[in-house]
Amino acid sequence: MLQNREGQRVPDVTFPVRQGNDWKQVTTDDLFKNKTVVVFSLPGAFTPTCSSTHLPRYNELASTFRAAGVDDIICVSVNDTFVMNEWAKDQESANITLLPDGNGDFTEGMGMLVDKRDLGFGKRSWRYSMLVKDGVVQKMFIEPQKEGDPFEVSDADTMLAYIAPNAKKPDQAVVFSKPGCPFCVEAKQLLVEKGFDPIEIPLEHKVRGRVIGAVSGKGTAPQVFINGALVGGLEDLKAHLA
Repeated sequence: MLQNREGQRVPDVTFPVRQGNDWKQVTTDDLFKNKTVVVFSLPGAFTPTCSSTHLPRYNELASTFRAAGVDDIICVSVNDTFVMNEWAKDQESANITLLPDGNGDFTEGMGMLVDKRDLGFGKRSWRYSMLVKDGVVQKMFIEPQKEGDPFEVSDADTMLAYIAPNAKKPDQAVVFSKPGCPFCVEAKQLLVEKGFDPIEIPLEHKVRGRVIGAVSGKGTAPQVFINGALVGGLEDLKAHLA
């Protein structure tokens, strides 16, 4: 049975962490003392849900969490520090502290160490998130105990809704573009000037027409989407932002 540790202190653990060419011993006090910290724990670095959704969304919402009074966001996984460091580079997760619980001591102390031997993983963490204030667990969101790798309640949006239900989340903007297109460059720059952090998806000639047509019903680039809604081309974007 997984343990809900709300109202209890986090385990007293020292984590061996590799920073550059040096080893550093990071303690629980270093991470949690006199701080408000969001922690999310997952089965493994580079695994599908962890890489595609769980970590990226916390990274994306980091500034919103900090505006709501959170000092740090920590991602825990039962992986060694070298694996976690490479995963951090791969994910470009500068807003998150990736914490290697290589021996599983923290995870076991949280009552979240589970056997994933059937996948060749050995002992790993169950997926969960928690809000910790000065080392004491205030709230935990533990994934339901069922087959597979459920991902229903430990996500960043659920945690943010608990901490700051009225928080303004960052807008999501995507620019479908083509190489060498000055209008695409201008559209992306305009979004940046207006405070967006747009993702550009450049499309090669062979697939561009079909992709842009399928998602927007248009045949030209750029095509801009904001928060899931089609804005359109450059002139449409200018009118929308005006």
